[in-house]
Amino acid sequence: MSERIVASYLIETRYPPEQAAAAMAGEQSSGTFRTMPGETPELLERFGARVEAIETLEEVEQPSLPHARPPKTGGSRLPQRARVTISWNFENVGASLATLWSTVLGNLFELHHFSGLKLLSLEIPEPFGAAYAGPQFAVEGTRVLTGVRDRPIVGTIIKPSVGLTPDATAELADRMIGAGLDFIKDDELMGDPPHSPFAERFEKVMAVIDRHADRTGRKAMYAANISGDLDAMRRQLDLIERRGGTCAMLVLNSVGLSGVIEIRKHSRVALHGHRAGWGVYDRAPVLGMSYLAYQKFWRLAGVDHLHVNGLQNKFCEPDESVMASARGCLTPMLTSKPCTVMPVFSSAQSAVQAGDTFRQLGSDDLIYCAGGGIIGHPDGVEAGVRSIHEAFQAAKEGVSAHDYAANHPALKAALASFG
Repeated sequence: MSERIVASYLIETRYPPEQAAAAMAGEQSSGTFRTMPGETPELLERFGARVEAIETLEEVEQPSLPHARPPKTGGSRLPQRARVTISWNFENVGASLATLWSTVLGNLFELHHFSGLKLLSLEIPEPFGAAYAGPQFAVEGTRVLTGVRDRPIVGTIIKPSVGLTPDATAELADRMIGAGLDFIKDDELMGDPPHSPFAERFEKVMAVIDRHADRTGRKAMYAANISGDLDAMRRQLDLIERRGGTCAMLVLNSVGLSGVIEIRKHSRVALHGHRAGWGVYDRAPVLGMSYLAYQKFWRLAGVDHLHVNGLQNKFCEPDESVMASARGCLTPMLTSKPCTVMPVFSSAQSAVQAGDTFRQLGSDDLIYCAGGGIIGHPDGVEAGVRSIHEAFQAAKEGVSAHDYAANHPALKAALASFG
């Protein structure tokens, strides 16, 4: 593993790509718009970012973003795209995720050279593994906590997102867990509002969980959303742990890197990472960063589960992007600390997508969250849960869902209703 930080980007520029890449390297290391007295050759050699590779791509008819400027001489008439790889000495950053974020993202997006720029991939050196805790439970620990083996963990999100009282939330949780679900979670919009105070809601849901655990011998996991100010998150995390909960949810983009890192130090339960707001980073083809780079920060910070969207989802993300994200979560990150985490599939999921999810991922190490695909099943909630288990089992046996459905009425009804 290299002791250098390596990042690859897609750029769009009217500058010669070599000049544009040099501007990136200078801006994000020891340089600025003109040579400074202290910028000695020795300092540049040690701390200057290096342009490792440039692959020129196609020209485009119009700039993707406004206000980019061409060079005074030597520029092209049309913007050109290129893939650029830049590396930094680990000494520039030290083992600091916050400084790493500033280094590989930082001011790059505002440079006048570019009408498009996107971080595509990121290689992080081994010393980061010693500096950060990483996931505490990850895949294996989540299976231990839920008691689920040899199949995906099947769950749902409590809906409506807001408006339910603690009693109504507990009633819904009772229906879901009674139907056989392994996992339930708060919506990312549900925090600690006046109509559903966190402590009261959590206590009433846990009473339901404990009652079903006494009956089945297996305790459903409840990812309660603690996202908020740091002191409040610590208090709510303490409540979860005292009451016997096994999971807390963090809305990553709201809480931030430092918030996740601090909660991970304090936590003895699994941390469920929700990516609400993710589209602001990735939806534009030539602006932001890819999920393959983004998720590495949160894995090192210490989450155990990461949302990756779902196949044929209600959002705009194509299936190939969803699966690349999920595979990334299960791909070891460092030699000393693999930081693999459980991918969470959600967004309009049902038995229809389950088989393809298993086949394309090549693993049943996943959390599969379905709302309408369970509650909206024509034969009821239990049949909705059963249909998803049957769809995954068919895929594991190498049988098409439609053939398997011939002898499994719950799956047959789900395919007819949601297909």
